Amino acid sequence: GPRVRVREKGAGGVVGGPSPRADGEPAANLEMVLEGAIANHTLYRLARHYYLLAEKTKSYQLVMILQMQLPFLREYARAFAEATKTFAEGKPIGDGVGPLTAALLANTDRWREEVEDTVYAEVEFEGRKLLVIKAKGPGGRVGKPGELIRRLARKRKVSRIIMIDAAAKLEGERSGEVIEGVGAAIGGPPVDKYKIEEIATELGIPLDAVIVKESLVESITRMHRKIAEGARNAVEVVRRAILERTKPGDTVIVAGIGNTIGIGQRPDEIPKEFPPPPAPRKGAIESAALPIG
Repeated sequence: GPRVRVREKGAGGVVGGPSPRADGEPAANLEMVLEGAIANHTLYRLARHYYLLAEKTKSYQLVMILQMQLPFLREYARAFAEATKTFAEGKPIGDGVGPLTAALLANTDRWREEVEDTVYAEVEFEGRKLLVIKAKGPGGRVGKPGELIRRLARKRKVSRIIMIDAAAKLEGERSGEVIEGVGAAIGGPPVDKYKIEEIATELGIPLDAVIVKESLVESITRMHRKIAEGARNAVEVVRRAILERTKPGDTVIVAGIGNTIGIGQRPDEIPKEFPPPPAPRKGAIESAALPIG
């Protein structure tokens, strides 16, 4: 995926311009702020595009499209504005539920960075050897979990891969709910998903998924107690899965997928206090399935 990384490297260069002293974790957070600003601007351009096109063509259909999408555009606008503020403060976001689960499960300060921006820890659990993976924090990074999983699977005799990630909830579903499934639990560009599924298929390694439900707004704004509680519950689900589906002496990869902003590796870098869930607004869209392109 060199092409997929071009934008990230470009963003890093832009950050280095106005903030030449920013490096490491502050630079990673500034890149996230830049992404939030780009998202806000893109939203403005999208709304302006429909408005001007409708005005020029005198098309009622285009006006109707814009009117029908306004509730969703409004949710996006609120979420992006709040997200940009959260990124600037370096606070954990809902999408960090996977890395938080991994850090809680490992509970160690012995991490290695074998792949750029991606770390792993080797810990013992009930006679099993766990290779716990997450993005390098507490800066705003998602890392390259696919590459690290592939390397570890080739070097070690891995009996199972368990992945933890945030997942989009639908209207009426509860935030922080933990669900078990099968397959590679990872969103975003398909490069990492492909690498994981390829190595798992090649070596015959079963793939388990543990997901924590949340809305689009929750995924990019400050993590609240319900989501953090979901991470703690996910730790117990992972432990139970390891006991039930592996045997002593096995090596298991456990990967916490997502943006690790505000969530480090060492026990003293893991946040323990989270704000209560925001009071629900009347008519607010709670799902992540927004019907706009």
